[in-house]
Amino acid sequence: MNRIAVLDYGMGNLRSVAKALEHVAPEAEVTVVADAAGLARASRVVFPGQGAMPDCMRELETRGLRSALIEASASKPFLGLCVGLQALFEFSEEGSVAGLGLLPGRVERFDPPRDDEGRRLKVPHMGWNQVEQTRAHPIWEGIEDGTRFYFVHSYFVHESDPSLCAGATRYPDRFTSAVARENLFAVQFHPEKSQDAGLALLRNFAHWNP
Repeated sequence: MNRIAVLDYGMGNLRSVAKALEHVAPEAEVTVVADAAGLARASRVVFPGQGAMPDCMRELETRGLRSALIEASASKPFLGLCVGLQALFEFSEEGSVAGLGLLPGRVERFDPPRDDEGRRLKVPHMGWNQVEQTRAHPIWEGIEDGTRFYFVHSYFVHESDPSLCAGATRYPDRFTSAVARENLFAVQFHPEKSQDAGLALLRNFAHWNP
């Protein structure tokens, strides 16, 4: 049985993510889980998130989910979304907080970006933007390179290992918007808000066997 757990730790667009997964993988059992036992039962895990990194890390600790999440990330197909990407790294400038440390690197705030004419761009980076697929991956199957996805974030990941990068976006400077390693894939954007392209990504994850 394909059991997909969407982690509930008090943050994230949980219902939208779960509904999208139910739509693209009707044969799967999609459950919003809030405890270690729920993560253990799952055959694959989605770690969503929106909001601030300090709140994310505090809630994981308070709810006793940190160790279970780390264990799941080591052995099951694992998808991180937005803050669920950022939390995988070692440190975040947002609140000067340590992340889960699963991937080497840090989370940095956008230095007030400017376009080619010197005009300041807004932070948070919000709206549709292209994702360049920097390497082939099963999660990108059927998704055209340069497809636009929906972003809402003020911070971005700066990975220490360039081989982790699976996708990049410009605002206006290039930043990593997707990472991949073995059974783990994570994105800065929100596939559940990204219409057909986002559904395709979630469908690929639901059937991915790394």
